[in-house]
Amino acid sequence: MGKATAVTLLLLLSCIGGTFGQSCEVKCGQMSDSCSCHPTCTSLGSCCADYKEFCVETFPHSGSILGGVDLLVLNAKFDKGSPLVCRFNGDTDTVGYVDDSGRGHCIAPLLYQTGWVSLHVSSDNGTAFSRAGAWLSVHTGKLDAKFKATLVNSTKWQYYGTPHVGGSLEMAWDTSLVRADRVNIELWGYRETGKPYSEEWQAEWKYLYSLAKDQPNNGAFSFVPQPALLFSSWELGAVRVSSSVHSDGIWNVQAAWTEDHALAWHLEERFREDSQAWALEKCLAWDKLENELPNFLNEIIDCPCTLAQARADTGRFHTDYGCDIEKGSVCTYHPGSVHCVRAIQASPKYAAGQQCCYDSSGAQVLTADSIGGSTPDRAHDWGSPPYRKPPKVPGQSHWVYDVLSFYYCCLWSDNCHYYFKHRPSSDCRRYQPPNSGIYFTIIHSLCQINTNHEMRLIAVVFGDPHFITFDGLRYSFNGKGEYRLLTSAGKGLAVQGRTEPVNGTAINATKLSSVAMKEASSDVIEVRLSPGHSRLQVLQNQKSLSFNEQSWMDLNGVFVFSPVATNVTVMFPSGAGVEVRLREGTLAASVLLPEEFRNSTEGLLGNMNGDATDDLVVDNGQLLANYNDPQEVFDFGASWAVSNTSALFTYDSKYLLDTYYHSPRHDHHFVPVFVVPERPDDPLYNVASDICSGDGSQFCRYDILVGRDPKMGNASKTSFLSHISLVEDLKPVISCGWLAPPLNGRKEGTTYLRGAKVRLSCDDGYTLEGSSERTCRGDGRWSGGDTSCTPSSNIAGIVAGSVIGALTLIVIITTLVLHSRKKKRRQSIDTFTNADL
Repeated sequence: MGKATAVTLLLLLSCIGGTFGQSCEVKCGQMSDSCSCHPTCTSLGSCCADYKEFCVETFPHSGSILGGVDLLVLNAKFDKGSPLVCRFNGDTDTVGYVDDSGRGHCIAPLLYQTGWVSLHVSSDNGTAFSRAGAWLSVHTGKLDAKFKATLVNSTKWQYYGTPHVGGSLEMAWDTSLVRADRVNIELWGYRETGKPYSEEWQAEWKYLYSLAKDQPNNGAFSFVPQPALLFSSWELGAVRVSSSVHSDGIWNVQAAWTEDHALAWHLEERFREDSQAWALEKCLAWDKLENELPNFLNEIIDCPCTLAQARADTGRFHTDYGCDIEKGSVCTYHPGSVHCVRAIQASPKYAAGQQCCYDSSGAQVLTADSIGGSTPDRAHDWGSPPYRKPPKVPGQSHWVYDVLSFYYCCLWSDNCHYYFKHRPSSDCRRYQPPNSGIYFTIIHSLCQINTNHEMRLIAVVFGDPHFITFDGLRYSFNGKGEYRLLTSAGKGLAVQGRTEPVNGTAINATKLSSVAMKEASSDVIEVRLSPGHSRLQVLQNQKSLSFNEQSWMDLNGVFVFSPVATNVTVMFPSGAGVEVRLREGTLAASVLLPEEFRNSTEGLLGNMNGDATDDLVVDNGQLLANYNDPQEVFDFGASWAVSNTSALFTYDSKYLLDTYYHSPRHDHHFVPVFVVPERPDDPLYNVASDICSGDGSQFCRYDILVGRDPKMGNASKTSFLSHISLVEDLKPVISCGWLAPPLNGRKEGTTYLRGAKVRLSCDDGYTLEGSSERTCRGDGRWSGGDTSCTPSSNIAGIVAGSVIGALTLIVIITTLVLHSRKKKRRQSIDTFTNADL
């Protein structure tokens, strides 16, 4: 039986099976004999008849970690009056309801974790949970402002009670977030109890008191805060707006929450009487606690040296939402900085974080020079899997151990030296960026080797696929099929690429159309061309993800970021990152790896070891004999076709099933054009000459003259130049480390990279000894000698005179005292003698 006939029969049987009682109730994600409850069934047309009824989607599909979102269960129908119970993450139940149209609604709960959590819906008051879906819990700092209640003039809220800050406070919200005519305004507090780093360490949200009840739901509220009497020990919290039909402090009802913030406005009267003294007392208590807690600084990653490095190292660092150059550089906690990044992964033992901030010149800002400097965090702001317990609770753990203490020591009092003693900036002397490297290029039987032999940790594939390996070897492989771009057995990392013919089957050239990847036991992430090739489609374990509501997703063992429909970045715990870009209907994929992957990679992107001459190794371990033979290079690429058991791709269409799943993973019948036809009479010849020039032009010319597409040629040129720019941004930078000003002196200059100069001088009355100017040298050391400030000669005379004067005064006083004692002694003798007489 032909393959097409077999697939048609399978689809027919699936439809018949769906009408004969096969059900998806409690079977979502499974495939039965006659129909499917797997996410791919929709596009394959193989779903059981009740698939959408039991394998549910919701709108919206995401919301705040604090909960309160009313989410509609799509496509499912419920009997009016059915007692709905919605179970999130397997252990948190909320009460849902059925509206007048028979549609089910769930209320998202307050959670202690971010990312996708399971959702199960019961229509019999919790006896059976037959419908299954998922919910995306989002960090409050990453949530769009329209989904939150807003603190109007948030600075005033968090400085309330300090000198000259008082009056009324205001907040606002979108009234559609709370479906009620009248609302209550409640304060909820957060704290962490128990001994840190013990099993007793727990996180707690708690209702404290109501600011107002039965207020009109008009989207605004103002009040004059009064010092709390019973709850002033709660210093972190959020305000909740919910329907006034609910009792005070009832959990998990539809609500609009503010962001969590420092509760200066409700603290005890003593804070308002002398906020400096109150804050210093808290700062000293925090300093004492930090001295008792384990040191986490040695296990966090060092900061990149420059802003360019920080923004380019997308496998390990990501924009800090509190200081983003793309959003106006509103850096509340880092004045003087224009952009900050955070290490994506929390540290392995203590779940600590790293934050790195940069000024307008691109130099790192250090706390030793500025209050706005980079600071490490005992608790990573974005939390750490499995979340739920300190110090891994997203957002709140960071507030408790890193932000409130900043208020105590720096913002509410002037004692930052205590804070920076425990949160010093990490400079970049141990940072290891991907390096620029050797270029070994295969161009139509011509080898070219540049003289730069540093290893690079970035590889790329683009165009009709052209490759630049980690060690810098450039070549083209135009096979049709599915191939292993990169495997690393030691890290469990696998990145695979799928190619398809350019413009259907009319041209003997291919392009990259999909990239699939995973690390160890992580979710499988696939980024592929959407139908129409106008955007990228992202799949998690073969299920399509929507980034319409959120641009960042915390998934199982992987993070995914997609700010626009043409860019996707995938980040793994090892520090490996994969960037996929859509350019003119084809994919460009860059892979960034940390140093730990050295000597542990294989595949089409080569063996990352600094030696480009061993990158073309076939699957059986044999080194390619002749790099200049295009047929041998083609056979090398074909050897890295994926196997049926190792393929990570999704096959959710007849085309994908027939072309890849039911066929050899490398199409031996497809023979590409190996050599660019250079014919001056070709109408595209002059077009290629105009567009393609300089380094890398051979890739551009191939895509135009063979692929017959000037736009694709221009896209390849753009991808190549972007790769070169990325390599340039990530070049190693020499740092000499922070240079301290001399005691009783000062310095000019806060840049400590190669070539930077720092000028040193002394305060009035002191003389400089040593170097007045020091330069960061190429060996990572400062030029010149140590600098000190000694008292000037006139100061020495004054000091000497003062000492002599003091000694003279002491002698005079001593003489007077002795004389007085001698006189009294004589008087006593005379009195005694007279008495005897």
